[in-house]
Amino acid sequence: MNKEVPINMDTVVLKFGGSSVADNIKLNIVADKILEYYQNNNVIVVVSAQGKTTDGLIKQAKELSAIPDCREMDVLLSTGEQITTSKLCILLKRMGYEAVSLTGWQAGILTDSNSQEAKIEAICTDRIQEELAERRIVVIAGFQGIDEKGNITTLGRGGSDTTAVAIAAAIQAAHCYIFSDVDGVYTTDPNKVTVAKKLESLSYEEMLDISNEGAKVLHNRCVEIGERFHIPIVTKSTFNNQPGSTVCDKVEDTEVKSIVKNDNIILVKITANSYRTKDFYDLYAKLVSEKNIAIMDLSNKSNQTMNLSFTIKLDQLTLLQSTLETDFPMYQVAYKNITRISIIGYGILKNNDILNKTISILQANNLEVTSFDVTGSKIAINFADAVENNILEQLHNSLIS
Repeated sequence: MNKEVPINMDTVVLKFGGSSVADNIKLNIVADKILEYYQNNNVIVVVSAQGKTTDGLIKQAKELSAIPDCREMDVLLSTGEQITTSKLCILLKRMGYEAVSLTGWQAGILTDSNSQEAKIEAICTDRIQEELAERRIVVIAGFQGIDEKGNITTLGRGGSDTTAVAIAAAIQAAHCYIFSDVDGVYTTDPNKVTVAKKLESLSYEEMLDISNEGAKVLHNRCVEIGERFHIPIVTKSTFNNQPGSTVCDKVEDTEVKSIVKNDNIILVKITANSYRTKDFYDLYAKLVSEKNIAIMDLSNKSNQTMNLSFTIKLDQLTLLQSTLETDFPMYQVAYKNITRISIIGYGILKNNDILNKTISILQANNLEVTSFDVTGSKIAINFADAVENNILEQLHNSLIS
């Protein structure tokens, strides 16, 4: 194969998620997709573990120990992505193309030492550049790196997305493509509203709001990196050639881009017969600073007695419950599953018509609202109870043309 690199050839990063590489049939589809880009670009590929591999590894570890050692879990879980890289390179080489698999640390990804939730601190791109100069397809294991002591680390949820965009930033890639089993970002969940439309483009700020509100298209950390280094992120389907959605710098309009309905929100109310200001700060330090529980909609109405409320996402409920039971047994705690709907679009605060239409729909349906938060790019509404999908459809039909 000709190794000569054409002048001014762009470098692109392609990331493939677990559903895209789940079996050998899908790996062949991925290989064909990679070769489409390889014809006119230097190509770096970042992959996740195949299918449910990570879940299987966690299950095996917990069969050995109820609370597996965090460092050893990093070592174990990092193997899933490594299997994908080697299998993909075996396939590409059989097809006649030069490819090389790299672990996170071989690719120069340096992180802090926070096991299972490590943050990327730097990327030394020398090895990647050397391989690209030889016109090789570089296939990198996502979700992992190495700390200053040489320990393998993993990046937590969305780690492969984060790896891909961070490498794109370090290498100054032209684009970062995130391939999955969905073909872009939609105006709302198409499984809940059949007339949902795919967005051609949206801003980093809008994508961050969508991710933070529960949509699982892109992880917020990768969007933050893309925004910081101005890397266009394109979300596309592995399994068709339809155009995707591009996340880029601000789009100057005042339209609603997306409406996200999240039914996995837990309202937490904490009460006690006495209260000191110190109690609030002790609780906050334990939950947020130490346990990394993401608290939203915090309200403190305490005076002589404690009266505190906030919301969390369902996936952090078990951690919150165990922390409160262990460290704050003196408090009475009540939990309730509620719905949160977020209306997202850069500059919508400037458009009063959006807010007025929203209020009218909520009033017409006699919905009890517990909090209403308006920022420059988002209207976030918490409801007292679960809300049906027809409310989402009404808002979508009214606010999105």
